[in-house]
Amino acid sequence: MAVPLTPGRLLAALRDEDLHTTEHRDWRRHHRNHKGAWGPVNGVMIHHTVTRGTAATVDLCYDGYAGLPGPLCHGVIDKAGTVHLVGGGRANHAGLGDGRVLRSVIAETAAPRPQRDDTDGNARFYGFEAVNLGDGKDPWPEEQLEAIARAAAALCRAHGWNERSVIAHKEWTRTKIDPRGFSMDRMRSRIARLLAAAPPATGGGADRAPGTTPVHQPFPGARWFRARPRSPIVTAMGRRLVAEGCSQYAVGPGPQWTDADRRSYARWQRRLGFTGSDADGWPGRTSWRALRVPRVS
Repeated sequence: MAVPLTPGRLLAALRDEDLHTTEHRDWRRHHRNHKGAWGPVNGVMIHHTVTRGTAATVDLCYDGYAGLPGPLCHGVIDKAGTVHLVGGGRANHAGLGDGRVLRSVIAETAAPRPQRDDTDGNARFYGFEAVNLGDGKDPWPEEQLEAIARAAAALCRAHGWNERSVIAHKEWTRTKIDPRGFSMDRMRSRIARLLAAAPPATGGGADRAPGTTPVHQPFPGARWFRARPRSPIVTAMGRRLVAEGCSQYAVGPGPQWTDADRRSYARWQRRLGFTGSDADGWPGRTSWRALRVPRVS
């Protein structure tokens, strides 16, 4: 049981797990919190969309439809493995399900077959919709399955959960069949392997082949920044801050670390949901990974 991640920390957790992400429209403020509780959260629920095409599916999951307003999940996972973020709070994805299943998820034990719909799942689960027709014939590319596992592992890692905190929609309620076309037990085994390993050292998994140099700059360390370095790493960082809309630069950015860099980085930290001394402008490992600074050294 946990407090839901802020949208910024959700994004950072996904990027930390080497996922390629996109931010759709005003997803950070797009939610159904005015209609019911959002949290405490207990797990992650996996769905399929019964649709074709990424762009139309992402719009549908953002907007919803008559009788079921969006967002319909927190992220849409396309065939190529990109996670499109569409919701930043309570989402219309889980609906009512079996409270006994929820208790098993909380205990991180095998869940019983759902028999009744007596508990609000929208308050308790993150949801990911995977683009698939759900007819048992539409293929599940490896890139998509890996992204589903990594997205679930990212949230489990952020909250300290294990793979039993991840369930299918069909494991929550007897009225649903999704996701259809792959084994949830095998998916949980894949998630368990990810959680047993150390988290990726740098971002950009889809951009990096085994045995090659990472395309994103490894975190130089907190002490490195406090020494006010002059380095192309600082320039690359500043350009990413500008691209993310966090610029506090009057000129530049340039290679010399300045107070403008620190003010800009503080804006980035606040955007990720950090507050107080955690948003003081001095880079930390989590916020650095989320920024995805191109490698220059």
